[in-house]
Amino acid sequence: MEKSTDKTIITVVGKDTVGIIAKVCTYLADNKINVLDISQTIVQGYFNMMMIVDMNAAAKPFGDCSKELEKLGEEIGVNIKCQREEIFQKMHRI
Repeated sequence: MEKSTDKTIITVVGKDTVGIIAKVCTYLADNKINVLDISQTIVQGYFNMMMIVDMNAAAKPFGDCSKELEKLGEEIGVNIKCQREEIFQKMHRI
């Protein structure tokens, strides 16, 4: 039987600056959150990244990670949001 994953969608949007990916990924690694997929673009100086992560082995509960990532975003000048995959899918259903 395949182990289920606790997938979360993380979005990072803001003015492009050096170190955004490094700081977000360092937080994730430090909290045992595995990156499953990542896509990032820069359009006219604006940074946009979407990540799908597995929080099965996360060191902290979803709510704590979400708040801490939001705070990290404020510190580095971007907007970071976390949504559980099932909520994201229900909100974006056609």
